[in-house]
Amino acid sequence: MSEKPSVLFVCVHNAGRSQMAAAWLTHLAGDRVEVRSAGSAPAGSVNPAAVEAMREVGIDMSAQTPKILTVEAVKASDVCITMGCGDACPVFPGKRYLDWKLDDPAGQGVEAVRPIRDEIERRIRGLIAELL
Repeated sequence: MSEKPSVLFVCVHNAGRSQMAAAWLTHLAGDRVEVRSAGSAPAGSVNPAAVEAMREVGIDMSAQTPKILTVEAVKASDVCITMGCGDACPVFPGKRYLDWKLDDPAGQGVEAVRPIRDEIERRIRGLIAELL
C-alpha cells in the first residue's frame, strides 16, 4: 500500500451506498486517505434520501455526482469495496477487495436510509482502524 492509502467504493448506480461510504470516509479520515466512488451504470443524480440522511449527521454530499467506474480508478486504489449490489470490479494483483452486504436505499425514504447510513459509518470506522 502507498504512503497514503486509497479506497474505492463501487455500487451499480453510485447514488446511495457508495456515495455515503465515500462521504463518511472523507469526513472521518480527512486527507489521510484518498477516497473515490464509482458505479458501472451511474444514475443521473445522488439519491436525495441519502443526501438528507447524511445532512442529518452534519455531512453535506449534495454537490456529489455519480461517476462511471474505470479501470484506472481500480488500478489507483489500494482497497476496492463493492456494496453488495452485484457489481463487478476489475481484479488486479496486489489490491484488496471487499464486498459489504448492505440494503439498497434506492426508492426508500430517509427513515429507511438512516440504518444503512449508520451501518456504513460503523464499517468505515473499522476500515480506518485497519488502514491507519
